[in-house]
Amino acid sequence: MEIQSNFSLKNYNTFGIEASAKQFIAVHSIAELKTVLEENKNEKKFILGGGSNMLLTKDIDALVIHIDLKGKKIIEENDDFVWVESQAGETWHDFVLYTIDHNFGGLENMSLIPGNVGTTPVQNIGAYGTEIKDTFVSCEAMNIVTQEMKTFNNAECNFGYRESIFKHEVKDQFIITSVIFKLTKRNHKINTSYGDILAELAKNNISEPALKDVSNAVIAIRQSKLPDPKELGNSGSFFKNPILLKSDFEKIHQKFPEMKYYEVSETEVKVPAGWLIEQAGFKGKRFGDAGVHKNQALVLVNYGNATGQEILAVSREVQKTVFETFGIHIEAEVNVI
Repeated sequence: MEIQSNFSLKNYNTFGIEASAKQFIAVHSIAELKTVLEENKNEKKFILGGGSNMLLTKDIDALVIHIDLKGKKIIEENDDFVWVESQAGETWHDFVLYTIDHNFGGLENMSLIPGNVGTTPVQNIGAYGTEIKDTFVSCEAMNIVTQEMKTFNNAECNFGYRESIFKHEVKDQFIITSVIFKLTKRNHKINTSYGDILAELAKNNISEPALKDVSNAVIAIRQSKLPDPKELGNSGSFFKNPILLKSDFEKIHQKFPEMKYYEVSETEVKVPAGWLIEQAGFKGKRFGDAGVHKNQALVLVNYGNATGQEILAVSREVQKTVFETFGIHIEAEVNVI
C-alpha cells in the first residue's frame, strides 16, 4: 500500500478529464482504509469511488483515497426475500447482473447505470420508475475523523430525488464501505410502467417479462441513447429533472402546451430536463471538444481533450438558456469539483 504523488486521474473519472491528485492511494480492505485515515489525519482528503458522478475542473490538492473494496454475499434469506451485501468498490452494473443471474428482483430497472455500489446511496440513484431507496436496507460507513463504523438505515439516509443525508447533513464526514439490499426471490414486482421499456419488450414479442427481459430492455434503451464512457467521456445524466409546484407549472404550461411532464404528487410535477434542453436547441451541439450528446440532451460529453472548465461552461450556458426560454432552473446532478 503506497501513496503516489502527482497521480493522473484521467482513468479514474468517466468524463476522461486530465487532472492530477497531489497524492493518491487505493484501499482494498477496511483495515487499509483505517490505516490510511489514521496515518494521514492532518492531510486534506478526497474520497473517490467509480468517478462516474463528478466533473473535475481542477487538480485535486489533497490525498485522494480510491475505495476499491470488493465482495458480495447473501447475509439472510427466507422463502420470499434475500438480503444481499455488496462492498462499496463493486461496479454497480456487475452487481445488478449478479442479482439478476440469481433471480433476485428489485434492481433490474437500474441496469447499466455507471459507477460503484458505494456511491449509489449518496445520489439515491434511479431509473425507469425505481430508486435505490426502494430496496436499500442499510449501509456501513467509516467516520473519516474517528475511523469508527456506523450503520445508516433507510430512514436515517433521508432519501429524496437524487438526494440523501450524505449530500447534506453528513457530507464529507463518512466513507460508505458496504451496502445491504432487500430483494425479492419470487412474486417479483416487475415495473414496466415507462413507455420505452414497454416498446422495447413489444419489439421482442415479450408480453410476460422476466427480470432478465426488463434488464435487457433497459440496457438496449440506455445503449441507444447514452454513450459508453470508454468511447466518449461522459457522466450519464448531467442534470436533474426539475420538480415544480403544479401552480407554477400550470402558468408555464399555458405558454408551452407541448411541454411534457409527469405527476409526482398531488402538488408537484416533474418536467424532463432532456426535453427542455433539446427544445432550447442544444441537442447535438458541440463547443470545441465539449458538447451535448446527439441522442440524449441530458448528457454532456467530452469529445477528446475537453477540460472540466469547458464542460462546466457548456452546462452553465444550457442552464441559462433553459431558464431564459422556459423560466425553469435545471440543477446539475453531477458533482462539480
